[in-house]
Amino acid sequence: MKKKLLIVDDEWNMRNLLKIYLSKDYEIVEATDGEEAVDKVRTYSFDLIILDIMMPGMDGWEVCKQVRSSKALPILMLTARNELKDKVHGLEIGADDYLIKPFEPEELLARVKALLRRSELIGNGENKDENEEVIIYGDGFFKIDQQGHSVFLAGEELDLTRKEYELLHTIASNPKRVFTREVLLDVIWGYNDSRDTRTVDSHIKNIRFKIKKKGSRYNPLQTVWGVGYKFQEPNETL
Repeated sequence: MKKKLLIVDDEWNMRNLLKIYLSKDYEIVEATDGEEAVDKVRTYSFDLIILDIMMPGMDGWEVCKQVRSSKALPILMLTARNELKDKVHGLEIGADDYLIKPFEPEELLARVKALLRRSELIGNGENKDENEEVIIYGDGFFKIDQQGHSVFLAGEELDLTRKEYELLHTIASNPKRVFTREVLLDVIWGYNDSRDTRTVDSHIKNIRFKIKKKGSRYNPLQTVWGVGYKFQEPNETL
């Protein structure tokens, strides 16, 4: 059965172009504005959303936030603006990837395939050992519930976005490995571009801030200067 994609764009030409590129491999459903998109996501099941940012009425930012509040499906955002702050903002509010118009069909297809593949491996909880659904460090002080996609600090759940969870989970699952920013971009976001390494830094900063708000001095994401990041167990700092 084909994966079902929702294309959200107020411009008919762009929706038609995306259908031409994608309809051979995927089932396509269209939405002409943000309100229609949110309604369809609530009503039907989709495997991925391709979401334009600049739309009249409810823009792509708001659609992304509303969808992400209740759904974990991948979101690929489209925009004609090539500003890094827009890309970082989109990723911070829950988007999974970001594509600048105009784009080549090969790049679109590669991004869609990568997002769907990661969604199957990470989002659906497949290919995991049922006996290792919970990762625990520091006698339970730091805990990751892989089934529930939740992280707990001293028994309190951290309010993490999907990308923040995936980033923390990836590093904590490999505590002896140092991850470069480029590798994290490839693993979590599906692409490797040294110009976008600030995306990783921004998410790391957000995770640390949310832990600090809980009143803890614990920093699970240690900076390895000149290289990247590695996991730091609670008993190393507490």
